[in-house]
Formats: sequence, C-alpha cells, structure tokens
Amino acid sequence: MAKLLLNVLKLSPVVLAATFFVSNGAFASEKVTSVDELAQVTSVDQLSDVQTSHWAFQSVKSLVERYNCVAGYPDGTFRGNRSMSRYEFAALLNGCLDRVVELIPSGTNPGADMAMVNKLREEFAAELATLRGKVDGLDFRVSELEGANKFSTTAKLKGKVEFITGGVFGPNDKAGSANGANDFEDQITFGQRTRLDITSSFTGKDKLRVRLHQRNNDSFGSNRTGTNMSRIDVQGDSGSVEVEKLNYNFKPSKNISASVWALGAGMDDFLDADKAKVQTTRFAKRNPLTHRSNSEDQGVGGTIKFNKNVNLQVGYTTVDGNQAGTGNGIGGSYDVGTQLNVKAGGFKIGATYVHSEGKSGTDYSHKTGSSAASLFTGSTVTGVSSDSFGIQASTRLGKKTKVGGWYGLTNVNEDGNSNEATLQNWAVFASIKDFAKKGNVLGMTFGMPPKVTSGTNKETNGTSYLLDVTYRHKVTDRLSLQPGVYAVFNPNHTDSNSTIYGAVLNTTFKF
Repeated sequence: MAKLLLNVLKLSPVVLAATFFVSNGAFASEKVTSVDELAQVTSVDQLSDVQTSHWAFQSVKSLVERYNCVAGYPDGTFRGNRSMSRYEFAALLNGCLDRVVELIPSGTNPGADMAMVNKLREEFAAELATLRGKVDGLDFRVSELEGANKFSTTAKLKGKVEFITGGVFGPNDKAGSANGANDFEDQITFGQRTRLDITSSFTGKDKLRVRLHQRNNDSFGSNRTGTNMSRIDVQGDSGSVEVEKLNYNFKPSKNISASVWALGAGMDDFLDADKAKVQTTRFAKRNPLTHRSNSEDQGVGGTIKFNKNVNLQVGYTTVDGNQAGTGNGIGGSYDVGTQLNVKAGGFKIGATYVHSEGKSGTDYSHKTGSSAASLFTGSTVTGVSSDSFGIQASTRLGKKTKVGGWYGLTNVNEDGNSNEATLQNWAVFASIKDFAKKGNVLGMTFGMPPKVTSGTNKETNGTSYLLDVTYRHKVTDRLSLQPGVYAVFNPNHTDSNSTIYGAVLNTTFKF
C-alpha cells in the first residue's frame, strides 16, 4: 500500500506546482469549455490524439490505468499541447485528490500513509519554494516587457496606412474645356494616406482623440478631368505630418453623448450617413449636403437617444472659429445641422436639415458635382447662405444584403443680390457582406451628382450619372485589398461630354 501511495504522491510536486501556476495566472486563458464536458478516462485507447510514439505516452497510460486520474474531452481527445484553463485544471486535480482519499483509508496503516504524505510535502518544500521564486521572477520580467512595449500606460495608438494606385481614363479633352484646349491627364499614379490615432480616457466614459496624418495622393478630380464628379475619396496632399482631427467625446447623461472639436470638424462627424459599406468616389461616400469640412474647422455636437430605435443628432461647425477678423470667429462662416433617425427591425430612415452661412468661393456641391454647382465665386459676392434638406433610408434583405438610397436638395442665395439656385442630388446603393469569402464586402452606388436644377447657372445640357463598384478583399484582420471601378456618364451634366472611367486599388494596412 505504501509503495502504491508513494507512486501516487510522487505526482504531488507537479500538482502543487501546477496549482501555484494557476493561482498566478500563468496558464493561458482560452475561452473555457464547461467542466461538465470533461470526463474521466478509463483507457488510454479512448484518447485519439495520444500516440504510442509520443514521449509522454507511458506517463499518461500509467495515470489512466493505475490511478484513474486523467480526464479527456467528449470528442475523445486529450489535447496535450493545449494550455489549461483554471476550471479544467480544477477538474483534473479533483480526480487525483479523490483517488488519494480513496487509497489512504483502504491501506493497512492509514496513519503511516498520512505521515508519508507529510514527509513528501516536506521533502519537496525546497524545490517548490525555488520554483515559486523562479515564477515570481519570470512574472516580474514579463510585466516589465509588457510595459516597455506599450505606447503609453494612459493612451492607445492605432495606425492606418493606405497605398492608392490608379487612374482615370476617357476623352482626350477635359470635360467642359473649349475646343480641346486642355488635354485629359490619364496617367497611372501611386500615392498614400497615413493616419495615426492617439486616444485616451479620463473617466472611462469619455475619449480624447488626436489624429495625425500625412497624404500625397492626386484627387482624380477637376485638375485632371475637368470635373469633381470623378474625384475619389482618398485624395489630397498635406505636405508634412499635421494634426487632422482633435476632439473630445463624453456622455453628460445616460442617453446623451456630446463632442467638442478643436480641429477637423465636419457636419458628417455629427450626422450619420447611410451608404454602401465600401466605395471609391467622394460622391458615393455620403449625401454631399453633409460633406463640407476643412482641416481648420471647429465644432460641437451631440446625440440625444430617446429609445433604442429613435435618436436626434445635432451639430455646429465653423470654418475660421480660431481666427479674429471680418467673417471669422465663432459664428462667422458656419454650418448648423440636425438629423432625426428612426429604425425598426432592419429598416432605417433619417431626415436631415443643414443651414449654412459661407464666404465667397464656397462650393455647395462639396467637390462632388459639376462646375456650375461650384458657383458664387464672383468678386461682387461677399457671402452666401443656404438651406439643405435630405432624406436617407435603407433596409436589409436577409442577413448579408443591405439596400438603400438618399436624396438631397440645397437652396443657395447670394448676399446683397437676387442670385439664387437650387441644387439636387440622389443615389441608390447596395452592400453584400461575405461576398465570395467571409469578411469580404461588395458595394455598389449609382446616382446623380449635384446639379443646378433652377436659378442662377441652371444646367440644361444634360444630366450626369455616376456608377461606383467597389470590392474589399480581407487578406487578414490587418491587411485588405480594395479594388474599385467607376464611370461618370455625361460629365458636368453635358450630354456631349464623353464618359470618364476610373480604376483604383487601395491597399490598407492597420496596426
């Protein structure tokens, strides 16, 4: 009996050491299967992944057949290479201790057996103390390494780098140019946009964000084609690295969230956009009436949540709120908007209103429409005001497909004279998730970019339409390829202008 007990208790150092590891969190913590799934194994043949050629086979066989002290999984595996959870270890340890309790009373000399247990504990006390010291040292070193590799103990850093390769193709002359005076620039170009977001929280319910960015990518817009209808989303040349956005988000109450922007505010930061999941062109990104923003804009806004299906969003942005002078400061040139959102099941609808007070040179197509839509730039124009109304809606067809659309109308008036105009735009869109492969997305948008439909510079020579088809292929969680193609029919709302085609490959890295 003593010899048998000795064999069992020789496992004690391993058991005790394992207990110490578990109590200090050394075991990897996977999403734990229920302890009820573990079952005692009565034969090593029940374990399909314990091969006779494995070095641990005899040990596992001995534990199973002599001491009935091993548990396996319902699928008949032992999973010897897998880290153990606390619950699973407790189940295995309980089986061994139960076996020890059974053996001691059945022995010929229980008192002597207990004495042997105590003797073994004393014998291995030094080894266990040494082991604990080593584990403590390793734990300290791991903590140091984790701390050294953190960007900050109070802030998080996220990065995104986009490589943009592509071009626009079509007629020999720019849309709207007279007698072929300007050639169409159809070269393939390669550019990039890099963003670094630094965020920190002070109460757990707030967030301060600083976004740094640098980009040098052609817009594929009017400078190349004669119209901003062909403009892509990722565009611009910032030169050196600069702060693109600086904002602070917080929750004054359970149902109200608010944000203050010191840089980079746009109406689209406060009012949600319903759109295709992926797109290539600027027009397809959102209803243009909420698109106006500049890198120097300041703003404030928030969302009031009435219930889980209804909320009201409000926002205010000012173009030169950080500068003094005529037309500058808070209230100089500004946008103020609101949007009511309602959803029921898979259906969503939003109604938008935006009022704007701008300076001469304001583009009320927001660099997505025709040349005529970019009006009110004359030397006699001192200011421009506008009222914009929009509606957007979408619904889900099954679990993976979303369809929807938007409509926008803007009434523009020049200050000090009778010039006015009405701009309209619309689009329909669709998105299909997990298209061809899980994690991939196909997006399609078709619509009419902003057009002057009445008043000053009314466009009567035709109507432009834009088709945008974009596909995002997920290579890994941190790498994706997004090819997109688009076409602008009758550019600048002129039927005689030839179709412009665009093709772009956006390679995105996240870290």
